[in-house]
Amino acid sequence: MDSFAQSWLTLQCRMIAGVSRGIVALGVPDDGRFEPAARWPEDTDNTPALSAAAQLALTERRGIVQSQSAAGNNGAAPSHDLVACPLLVGGRLFGVVAVEISSRPKPQQHAVLQLLQWGATWLEVLHGQQTFATKDRVVVVLQLLATCLGHRRFQGAGTALATDIATRLSCERVSIGFVHGRHIRVQALSHSAQFAKQSNLIRAIGAAMDEAQDQRDVVVYPAAASPTPQVTQAHAALSRQHGAGALCTLPLADDGEIIGAMTLERPAKQSFEPQVVELCRHLASLAGPILEMKRRDDRWVFRKLWDSLARQVSNLFGPRHAGLKVSVALAAVLVAFLSVAEGEHRVTAPANLEGTVQRLVVAPMDGYVTNARVRAGDVVRAGDLLCTLDDKDLKLERLKWASQREQLLREYRGALVNDERSQVRILNAQVEQAAAQIALVDEELARTQLSAPFDGVVITGDLSQSLGAPVERGEVLFEVAPLDSYRIILEVDERDIGQVAEGQHGKLALSGMPGERLPVTLAKITPVSTAREGRNFFRVEAQLDEPSQRLRPGMEGVGKITVGTHRLIWIWTHKLVDWIRLWAWSWWP
Repeated sequence: MDSFAQSWLTLQCRMIAGVSRGIVALGVPDDGRFEPAARWPEDTDNTPALSAAAQLALTERRGIVQSQSAAGNNGAAPSHDLVACPLLVGGRLFGVVAVEISSRPKPQQHAVLQLLQWGATWLEVLHGQQTFATKDRVVVVLQLLATCLGHRRFQGAGTALATDIATRLSCERVSIGFVHGRHIRVQALSHSAQFAKQSNLIRAIGAAMDEAQDQRDVVVYPAAASPTPQVTQAHAALSRQHGAGALCTLPLADDGEIIGAMTLERPAKQSFEPQVVELCRHLASLAGPILEMKRRDDRWVFRKLWDSLARQVSNLFGPRHAGLKVSVALAAVLVAFLSVAEGEHRVTAPANLEGTVQRLVVAPMDGYVTNARVRAGDVVRAGDLLCTLDDKDLKLERLKWASQREQLLREYRGALVNDERSQVRILNAQVEQAAAQIALVDEELARTQLSAPFDGVVITGDLSQSLGAPVERGEVLFEVAPLDSYRIILEVDERDIGQVAEGQHGKLALSGMPGERLPVTLAKITPVSTAREGRNFFRVEAQLDEPSQRLRPGMEGVGKITVGTHRLIWIWTHKLVDWIRLWAWSWWP
């Protein structure tokens, strides 16, 4: 368009008498940015006045005629005229033409404007043809891509695309191939769902595709005049042996890498025009990645794994990919170090702290809670009052038996005075019975005061929110554990229990004391497993080597038992290896 505009402007300026300079500015329609595409004479620059006239014609979208004086004074006689004409196609502004001519009367000025308008028709027609041609090419490319995307499988998509290209571009045969190893293998052929891949024709087409792949460029045969020579021996052999008149092979690329090629064949008298080659080039750049994606999706799973592994190996030993090479080298050094270095193997297990002795404080009788002095977490001393039960009924009962005893004593003394021996013996027995009942009531009254059995901490029990609530005989009210005697319960997984033995040492880290590591020694292994929360474990008891005053029963944490020395790689992988062995053995016939 620029070269045509330069030729057209030169012709117009020579046809109009008295033209000193001219300019043609073009741009995207209605975009607002226009750049000079042609000047006359070619080695001169535009004057500000000529540029202003062109800008005014663009702004007002109409022809402009202005008279200018040499000194720029409006009072002086005009020395030259400025004529500018906008360029419109379908009502859309795509450029402007402006010329500077010698001063002349208004009728001649308008005649010059009319000549520019008539001549501008050539630019408008050419621009319209280019626009429509570009739109047509875009429509064709989109329709061909729609044909490719309309098929789910690679073979169907490739065959349909090749057939559609052959039909639209008047080709005898269109072939599509993809890289397989070092060469390109034909995968789809127009108008043929199946073909012999080892036939001479297919081999010759594959050789032509290899030729385009090696040159990484479009190869057209017979070759047109080009400043860059091309190798066309394989194309010449294909044309000579199988009767193809004109050939065009376009490489297919994905992410800058050649993945295949597309070969088009036409009769001898119908060569490939530059417009067709350009259309095919755009199509190949878009269809190549789509076909490659479908081809990869159609592979077998094992083929995908193998290709992925081969690609990674190629990246590892080929050029570039420095990050991958450094990562693999560091991983190899790490594996080598882990295979030689040794460390302590420790079995990890959840742990919780329990008191060696735990006493339950239960309700001695049915009654009601009247007072609660402590609750869970409080430290108590031996004999400290924990809670009190209601004793009103017991006191009334004791008063009853005490009164009855006094009455029996009076009757007993009267019988002694009257020397009634049999009555004396009966009353004496009744007095002793009343005394026994009083002693029993006193014992029950003493039991209403529940006290701590020893120095320790209350683990469970809080009656401060249940004052006046009834309790039943035998109901657990408090649980007390000592402060200076503990045992650790480790839940060792069944996969590690075979490595654990009594007398082994380890470390304990509690959630409440994460910064301290308490030394422990295994004391007992319970030979009965427990299933809970989806895991099977054994209960292992351990003793603290150094008791701490900060410990409290019920604390939880993690324990690690030292069971031996092994290589670091074995320590980190033996569980996985054991699981694979067990799984393989379970499926082995």
